[in-house]
Amino acid sequence: MIHGRRRNNKQKVGAQVELNFTEIPEGERLPYLPYLLMADESPEIIKPYIDLGDLFALGIQREVAGVMLYIPVDSHTIELKNIAIKEAFRGKGIGKKAIDYACTYYNNAGYETLRVGTANSSIENLAFYQRAGFRMTGVIKDFFLQYPEPIYENGIRALDMILFERSLG
Repeated sequence: MIHGRRRNNKQKVGAQVELNFTEIPEGERLPYLPYLLMADESPEIIKPYIDLGDLFALGIQREVAGVMLYIPVDSHTIELKNIAIKEAFRGKGIGKKAIDYACTYYNNAGYETLRVGTANSSIENLAFYQRAGFRMTGVIKDFFLQYPEPIYENGIRALDMILFERSLG
């Protein structure tokens, strides 16, 4: 991992669109809070982790299409703590391309496993992570009860966190 400096990398999305990955240094991340709030609705929950790990801005042309934040769990496992793609860019393969990029990036850094968690109510996310090669590994019951306000998606209250992992090898 590279902390404290910007790093850029480019990948193709689809046949024509180039996706840029820009690592955002610690201390320069607060302007990306609105993006992080698309995936995690509570600033109180995000602020303690916003300057941990690696934050990447996902750019298409000169526009930020989304962000992803990765935090080390231990020397073998990296966690995708937050990924958010703006509505206008969803369904175009950006999220999958971003995860594939991170898998290569963190595999090259020596990690073996990528972990992610999502709410029991996040039906689209549950399907997305499985399509992206993740397997369910557990449940953290009542995880979302710590949030200041209840979260509802698809008519379901978010209570439990469903854990997924993907091998990087």
